[in-house]
Amino acid sequence: MKSGEAHRWGTAVLAGRPNVGKSTLLNALVGRKLSIVTPKAQTTRHRIEGLVAGPGFHMVLADTPGAGAAAGSRLAHFMNRQGEAALGGADAAVLVVAAPRWTDADGVVLERLKRTGLPVVLAVNKIDRVKPRASLLPLLDSLSRRHDFAAIVPVSALKGENLEALAKAAASLLPEGSPEEARPAQERGERFQAAEALREQLMIALSDELPYGIAVEIERFEPTEDGRTEIDAVIWVERAGQRKIVIGTKGARLKSIGRATRLALNELFGRRVHLNTWVKIQAGWSDDDRMLRQLGHEPP
Repeated sequence: MKSGEAHRWGTAVLAGRPNVGKSTLLNALVGRKLSIVTPKAQTTRHRIEGLVAGPGFHMVLADTPGAGAAAGSRLAHFMNRQGEAALGGADAAVLVVAAPRWTDADGVVLERLKRTGLPVVLAVNKIDRVKPRASLLPLLDSLSRRHDFAAIVPVSALKGENLEALAKAAASLLPEGSPEEARPAQERGERFQAAEALREQLMIALSDELPYGIAVEIERFEPTEDGRTEIDAVIWVERAGQRKIVIGTKGARLKSIGRATRLALNELFGRRVHLNTWVKIQAGWSDDDRMLRQLGHEPP
């Protein structure tokens, strides 16, 4: 940072319809995996924060649920409230859309952001899918007419393209302040990461069969004398038929999911993990406030 140049710090929230790549973008900007990523919409159920820092700025970037969460269940209500609370406490927003087109759902999220009065950077993600690249120009031109965006930045979270420009554009909207005053990102601990890693593998393996009827709770997370971590995890489902789907024929599917999760956690934690899993039935867990709080879904 040049002498006399102001330092900026604050919070920016990623917003966008499902499946535009918000979680992948958060992970790419932070430089490590914080938020799980699956092909399924509404994968994110909790507010996830990471720190993005550079010359002259310190930015807490938040990936939140909410936009597009289907109404009807208490879980959806909790998710929507988390998204609203995050925007209420933010200094700026990054609206993420997926090239090569704008959808009605993108427009719904933009209207929501307009009501907050926050300055908005538009991140046009997935530009690696646009061929020829020159065809981006008319898209960017048309998007510029939809709102007085603070900046429009084409990016590829998957390929790491133009991320520095996006970070600088968002950080420029943050208030000035001393670096010593900047709050740290409220990053989740390993227990939470273990639950999310298992839920990620469940959603990938089960595809369209069961993604929203599943929750994961870590009952035990303990280090062992030989340097491993012992984890006991409960996979909650709402019906007996769902339990059979998760377990699979002679337990094969659950065994495969457990193996994939263990390998992912070994890499994430940098040590060996022993994972025990059980599938239990709790009818209506997604509408039970006590159960939702038990699973970490605190209402804002």
